[in-house]
Amino acid sequence: MSTPSRLLDIATGAVERAVARGATGVECTLSEGEEFSAGIRMGEVETLKEAGSRSAGIRVLLGKRVGSSYTSDLTPDGIAQMLDAAFQIGEITTEDPFTGLPDPGDLGRLDGDLQLYSDDIESLSTAHKIELARRAEAASLAYDPRISNSKGASFDTFAGHHVFANSLGFSGEYRSTYCSISVMPIAKDGAVMERDYWHSSSRRFSGLDEPEEVGRIAAERAIRRLGAIKVETQKVPVIFEPRTARSLLDHVFDAINGRSIYRSASFLAGKLGEKIASDGVNIIDDGTLPGLMGTSPFDDEGVPSRRTVVIENGVLRNYLLNSYAARKLGMRTTGNASRGITGNAGISNGNFYLERGNQSQQEMIRGVQNGFLVTELIGQGVNIVTGDYSRGAAGIWIRDGELAFPVSEVTIASTLQEMLAGIVGIGNDLRFRGSMESPTLMIREMTVGGR
Repeated sequence: MSTPSRLLDIATGAVERAVARGATGVECTLSEGEEFSAGIRMGEVETLKEAGSRSAGIRVLLGKRVGSSYTSDLTPDGIAQMLDAAFQIGEITTEDPFTGLPDPGDLGRLDGDLQLYSDDIESLSTAHKIELARRAEAASLAYDPRISNSKGASFDTFAGHHVFANSLGFSGEYRSTYCSISVMPIAKDGAVMERDYWHSSSRRFSGLDEPEEVGRIAAERAIRRLGAIKVETQKVPVIFEPRTARSLLDHVFDAINGRSIYRSASFLAGKLGEKIASDGVNIIDDGTLPGLMGTSPFDDEGVPSRRTVVIENGVLRNYLLNSYAARKLGMRTTGNASRGITGNAGISNGNFYLERGNQSQQEMIRGVQNGFLVTELIGQGVNIVTGDYSRGAAGIWIRDGELAFPVSEVTIASTLQEMLAGIVGIGNDLRFRGSMESPTLMIREMTVGGR
């Protein structure tokens, strides 16, 4: 990849040229990366991809008008054409009174090593990456004779370099890496087939689980789904394992996203300071945690990443905002601006998580006489405006404090308001695999729709 100073020089140079042409505000983003993916099925290489990319995007403000453009040509001529296109678009767009750059006092970056980059990923050979995927699949196939087929395993890596500069004098850059391994075995018992998957991901290769462990867990999960039945429609306690509990966090994020709030398209609009969840429910957004997927030294407007308490002991404390949403709401940005290579900034999370509790998943299960452990969610069925919730689900039925039998082809229904207020158990099994995570959660009661 290019040296950091060269990309930063291109970005700051583009900003200077745009200002010289009369732009009242400018933001320039550059991105460069190399990705690799190896797909294995039944021990054979099925897909292999190695690709590199680089691009630049510019956003120019002409008063209250905005024009954006991008290019993959980082030569002076390519940058000049990108600027021409952005100015041409900006001259014909409609004025927006809330557009603009962040307040200069909000700009900055985190100091120190955030552990976003590891050279042990870039040093992996192609043959070794393929072998890692092959080992994960082989471990799943060897787990049980009922697993004789697979939808495959994969090993993926990414190494990138991100640069951002604006006309307020901010410029910054950082490198990042990522790797992951996953496998999806198929279990068969007679004419019945079930599949499940497991994965591990990390910013550094040494942080990955062993391929054999990933394969074993995936196989174990597939086997326990064999013989699934429907249950009678009933209201019972529902436990979400971390993989499915994460989806509830995703819905909460959508509801506290500043864009949803200023559009009044969220059941949490106007609820700051109100109790919306059970005691002990603490949801945090923290882009400062070293080595995690949602960490960065600054957001895509040049505002430092930070820790924001969203829900504290059940009380809604903050929305997540970029500078545009903040202006619309009369608030301050929370450093959550996110954009692709061009265009206006959106809003994304840092490391968005529900703080761990003090119960193990096994303790929660032992306390349930009749209930449902959800291991997979299917479809959408969630209305962020009203909070209505209804999704397809599969999992394991709980009877007398033990996992009794697998369940599939059911729905679980409630409202997000009732689910948040009905959280009666929070697990101690929080683990960061991505940028949005939750421990095991138990909801006091939901409707399980079956026969």
